[in-house]
Amino acid sequence: MKIKFITDSCSDLSYEDEEKYGIDIMPFDITLGERSLAERVDFTPQEFLTMIDRSEFLPKTSQIVSYRFEEKMLKYYEEGYDAIVFVLINSTGSQTYNNALAAKESVLSERPEIADMRIEIVDTHCYSVGYGYPLVEACKKINAGQSLDVVLAYLNDMFNCVETYLIGLELRHMKKSGRINAAAAFLGELMGLKPLISLIDGESAVLKKSRGDKKAISDAVEYISSRAKPGTPWQFLRTTEKEIEDEFIKQYTAKVGQPPAMVSYAGAAVASNTGPHTLGIVIRGEARR
Repeated sequence: MKIKFITDSCSDLSYEDEEKYGIDIMPFDITLGERSLAERVDFTPQEFLTMIDRSEFLPKTSQIVSYRFEEKMLKYYEEGYDAIVFVLINSTGSQTYNNALAAKESVLSERPEIADMRIEIVDTHCYSVGYGYPLVEACKKINAGQSLDVVLAYLNDMFNCVETYLIGLELRHMKKSGRINAAAAFLGELMGLKPLISLIDGESAVLKKSRGDKKAISDAVEYISSRAKPGTPWQFLRTTEKEIEDEFIKQYTAKVGQPPAMVSYAGAAVASNTGPHTLGIVIRGEARR
């Protein structure tokens, strides 16, 4: 089968993996002050992190609208693809997934012949490399000759288990996004507290508040490793705190016995909510569905 995988830019895939596996990445639009920008097109992740660190404005993201999905479906049908698979941002955190469903319904009603091409739309229930990493693994499996049904089962199994954790080293963007309420953010900044936050199935929760960076790392290593299924791959998301990030990777690698299977930088869709001073860790936990 001729198969195309399509995702959105919140997957935080590297440019190298995008090119190597032929993944079509649809950019989110970002507004920063009076500037309208397209993620991965108008800036790199590292450039955006610097931009928001220096900006007085907090960035805003826009959903990917239906007609853009319709364009992709028509494009790949006309190019002779047998199947296209959209692997998209958590449906409870963005309207993007539902817009893709609406686009499929619209295209099939207007162009019934497109039913000859299989269109799969996968809700990842997560963010960032939580679906970026499984998508790359899915591409590897297809390239190795596995069937699309087997690969879709793999993806859904992964998304039933993925858990994402954030260590907040600066709280301004988290306050804006609602990950932490304003009063807690003010108190945390005053006392030097660094929160450990979980993101599971689109729901966020503050799990711990550690005083200082070193304690935040050690507390996170202990908690997250206790949640991870032994022997399974984990992924890491960088921002601008290289020394602290490297220390976390060192400690967590020692704890679980393996380095991260993927290391990437937080893109604009993620950093707009978490800020430029946050560590991200993704693990495989217990199945939830």
